[in-house]
Amino acid sequence: MTGFIGVLSLDTRFERISGDAGNPESYPIPARVAVVADAGPPQIVSPGRPAPDLVRAFCDAAQELEKDGAVALVSTCGFLGAVQDEIARAVSVPVMVSAVALLPVVKALHGGRPVGILTASRASLEGAPWFKRLAGAEDAAVAGMEDCPAFAESFLAPKQKQCAALDRKAVEAAVLAKSLALVQHMPQIGCLLLECGNLPPFAPAIAATTGRRVYSILDGARLIAPG
Repeated sequence: MTGFIGVLSLDTRFERISGDAGNPESYPIPARVAVVADAGPPQIVSPGRPAPDLVRAFCDAAQELEKDGAVALVSTCGFLGAVQDEIARAVSVPVMVSAVALLPVVKALHGGRPVGILTASRASLEGAPWFKRLAGAEDAAVAGMEDCPAFAESFLAPKQKQCAALDRKAVEAAVLAKSLALVQHMPQIGCLLLECGNLPPFAPAIAATTGRRVYSILDGARLIAPG
């Protein structure tokens, strides 16, 4: 396969429905997923950097995807933003491992208004040094999904404890409640940004509920993919 988007994936067992960043059918051009062994949510969803051996494993997987013909690289977890630079330096194709990298751009697109961010873990994102350095982070409104059981039991648990079948209705209800609460608390929010690669399936419902444009890693893929 040539001319595809390479997707660096966490090592998980949960269902990746249409629109999920780990589902190859979610992308505008053919995609290939590379699972990085032992890189589960507990190892990556954190304010800090992944362990050095995992960083090396992600870089190695990126290089393999490039060698096989990847024309751009993304990932399934926005918390890999902590090692965006290392992965990008390991290859010669465009890399965007976190939708949060879009924050300065989408803020500018919406007149400098604050951006609402939906994330897998609010404390982990707000405590991440790489996030704090981004333009637009200073007034972003962040909501986390960690207190939604249907979300956490699938997407944040260790691999062996993850629910294989996703309770889509429960997750969607929680996502919509969080999104609506964000814009009600801060009506000046110009748009919403989805850190988590498991949230794009719900983007149309979020947009309809909040009246705000919604961006995700899939938009990042469209931006960096050629053609």
